[in-house]
Amino acid sequence: MYVETSKAIDPGIGSGDVSGAAGYAVRISLIAALGGFLFGFETAVISGAEKTIQALWNLSSGWQGFTVASSLIGTVIGSIVAGMPAQKYGRKKVLSVIAILYLLSAIGCALTPVWILFITFRFIGGLAVGASSVVGPMYIAEVAPAKIRGRLAGSFQLMIVAGIFIAYLTNFLFVDMGETGWRWMLGIMIIPAALFAVLLRFIPESPRWLVLNNRDDEAKKVFARTGETNALELIREEHELSKGGIKESLFNGKYNKPILYAVLLAMFNQLSGINAILYYAPRIFEMAGFDKADAYLQPVYIGAANLFFTIMAMTVIDKFGRKTLLMVGCVGLVLFLSLTAHAFSSAGNLGKNVLFYLLGYIAFFAFSQGAVLWVFVSEIFPNSVRSQGGSLGSFTHWIMAAIISWTFPMIVEGSANGGFYSFVFYAVMMVVAFIFIWRVMPETKGRSLEQIQKELGIK
Repeated sequence: MYVETSKAIDPGIGSGDVSGAAGYAVRISLIAALGGFLFGFETAVISGAEKTIQALWNLSSGWQGFTVASSLIGTVIGSIVAGMPAQKYGRKKVLSVIAILYLLSAIGCALTPVWILFITFRFIGGLAVGASSVVGPMYIAEVAPAKIRGRLAGSFQLMIVAGIFIAYLTNFLFVDMGETGWRWMLGIMIIPAALFAVLLRFIPESPRWLVLNNRDDEAKKVFARTGETNALELIREEHELSKGGIKESLFNGKYNKPILYAVLLAMFNQLSGINAILYYAPRIFEMAGFDKADAYLQPVYIGAANLFFTIMAMTVIDKFGRKTLLMVGCVGLVLFLSLTAHAFSSAGNLGKNVLFYLLGYIAFFAFSQGAVLWVFVSEIFPNSVRSQGGSLGSFTHWIMAAIISWTFPMIVEGSANGGFYSFVFYAVMMVVAFIFIWRVMPETKGRSLEQIQKELGIK
C-alpha cells in the first residue's frame, strides 16, 4: 500500500526535490485535517437545531443545556481515551475509526425520532470530535517540516472554522424546510464524513510513531517524502532510544512545564466564551432583537469572519510566532467582549451593534486563540508522551467547553442581565490570559519538535 507508492517518488525527494517533499507533507496534512472540518461542523450545526429540538421534546433550559452539551460529554471522554490507542495502534488507524464515528453520528442524529437516541448519537459524534482534536493535530505535527509546521498544524484549525462556516450556511439554507429542516442540518455531515473515511486510506502512518515502535525503515521512507532526512537521528538522540522502545508516563515530574502551558492555554481558549457563541449564536441574535430569519443569517457572517481571519493567522503564524498572535488576540477579545456585555446591559443598545461586536470578537479569536491552540498543544510535548499530552490538553479544553455550553442557557434565562454577566466574565478571563501568555508561555516557532524540548530543559 504505502511502501509500494513511496518507491516511485523517493528518488526525486532524495535528489533534492524539496518543493515536492513540502507538497507531499501538505497533501497528507490536509487529509488528516478533514477531521477538523467535521469537528467544526459537529460543533456548530446544533446551533441551528437546538431551539427546534427544545420545542419538539419540550425540554426545560437545564435539559436543553444537557442536550447541547451531550456531544461535549462525548468529546471530553473521546479526548481522554484517544491518546492510548493512538500510541498503541498508530495515528492513522485511530483517524479511520474517528471517520466511522462521525458517519454513524450524522446518520443517527438525522433519522432518530427519540430524544434519548438523539442524545446517544450526539454523544458518539462528541467522541469523534474529542479524539479528532487529539490525533489530528498530533499526526500533522509529526509529519510537518519545522519551517511550515505552524501553518500545517494550523490547517486543522482552518478546517474547523471551515466546518463551522458550512454548518451555519447549511443551517440558514435548511431553516425554512419545515419540521424536517433540522434533520437535514444534521444529516448533511454524512457527505464529508464518508469522504474523510475514503481519503485516509491514502496517507502513511506518522513517521515519529513508527520510530517509537522501532520501524525505522518505514519511518525513513516517510521522512524522505516529507523532506526531513535527518529527523530519525534527532529523534534517536533526543530519547537515547534502544530497540526496546519507549513507555513513559506523562506525570513523572519531567513534563510539568508543558503540562502547565497546555492546560492553561486550553482553559483560556474556552473561558473566552467561544463555544457559548458558536453553540447558541441564533439564540444570542434573537436575544438582541433579530427576527428568526435574520437570527439564522447573522451566524453565517460570524462563520465567514472566523474563516477569513483564521486564514490570515495561518499566513503569519510561522513569521510572528504563537505568543504575538495570542497577545494581540487577548487585547481585541477584551475590547469586544466588554462592548458586547455593555450592549446586553440595561444601559446598552442591542440590534446591529451586537453583530458588529461579535464579528470583532470572532476576528480576534480566530487570529489568536483559535489559530494557536491545537498547533501549540501538538508541539509542546516530547514524542514519547505526545499522545498523552495531546489528550490532556484536549480534555481540559473540552471539559471547559462542556461547562460553558451547559450553563450558558441557564444563566441567560435565569436572569434579566444574564447576557451581561456572561460576557463580563469572559472579558475578565482574557485579561488573565494575557498576563499568562506574556509572562509565562514559551515561543515555539521555527524550532523542530526536538529543539523545543531542549529549550524547555526536558531531558
